[in-house]
Amino acid sequence: MNMKLATLCYLRQNNKTLMMHRVKKKNDIHQDKWNGLGGKFHPGETPEECVIREIEEESGLRIRNPKLKGFLTFPEFSASEDWYVFVFVATQFEGKMIDSTEGNLQWIDNDQLLNLNLWGGDRFFIEWLDKDVFFSGKFYYKDGDLLDHNMVIHSNQVEFTTEKQGDN
Repeated sequence: MNMKLATLCYLRQNNKTLMMHRVKKKNDIHQDKWNGLGGKFHPGETPEECVIREIEEESGLRIRNPKLKGFLTFPEFSASEDWYVFVFVATQFEGKMIDSTEGNLQWIDNDQLLNLNLWGGDRFFIEWLDKDVFFSGKFYYKDGDLLDHNMVIHSNQVEFTTEKQGDN
């Protein structure tokens, strides 16, 4: 079994989130989707080093103090590879935004994020980004469609699990 380690980051400022509309690369598994920024680890990188590098490469912005919010598991996400993704939120950054080769960058009002063409599973963890919790989620996709998922929410007060069965 092959595994991919990756990061995903939501840059937030003034009740907006920087999102990328993936429309520029050929054969992009994320084609036409809106995503946070991030990407795959280089050998020896920590999650923090990876997310800082990836954000700078994709946006030109240099983030500081990214906050780890969750961990996502995507079994057999692409080409029989399991993807494991560290999810961050960053509110401190500097630099000038570039024209990304990955897609079109746009600041989106936080209350409009769920109206975008997102991966189906994103709708289940985006709501937890601003809460004082850590989440772990597993999302099963087939041909780009979300089949099933479950999430565990860790907080200082309570721990609970949410599950949804697919609509097969």
